Amino acid sequence: MKPATNKQRDHFSIERTYAASIKQVWDLWTTKDGIESWWGPEGFNVTVTSIDLRPGGQLVYLMTATAPEMVAFMKSQSMPLSTECRITYLEVAPPSRLAYSTMTDFIPGVQPYDVTAVVEFQKVANEVKLTITSEVMHDAAWTERARAGHESQLRKLDALISARSKSIDPTK
Repeated sequence: MKPATNKQRDHFSIERTYAASIKQVWDLWTTKDGIESWWGPEGFNVTVTSIDLRPGGQLVYLMTATAPEMVAFMKSQSMPLSTECRITYLEVAPPSRLAYSTMTDFIPGVQPYDVTAVVEFQKVANEVKLTITSEVMHDAAWTERARAGHESQLRKLDALISARSKSIDPTK
């Protein structure tokens, strides 16, 4: 089994800008209904089982592969189709910043380790700039999978906010 390193790791960042209010984007990241409406990579559904939005609190959810190509990938990697995931909130500063760690304990042959991410929400004119900064994974291939996973789930968020934009007043 490969050991995971505990030394400080590099990071990568992803940015998006939304024509929405900061409260609406914050709520999509911090409520059961919001998270279930978009969280997780494309091809996966998420069911939130509990959320305790405070430093030291946890978001617990079940992520299930539903798309045929995701089911096939999970099986090819000897990974379960459904996984209970836990995020531990490190910082909760409404409506501007969330920091959390995720226990990465699902990779065959790799000792579990935490990955920390910071999500920043910044009001810019009538839009919200969202920046996710995440630690890299234990190797380049898994870091690219993590980046692709963030990009994939953000495409789901992009589509959701775009669909709602006609009814959203971005000045609130």
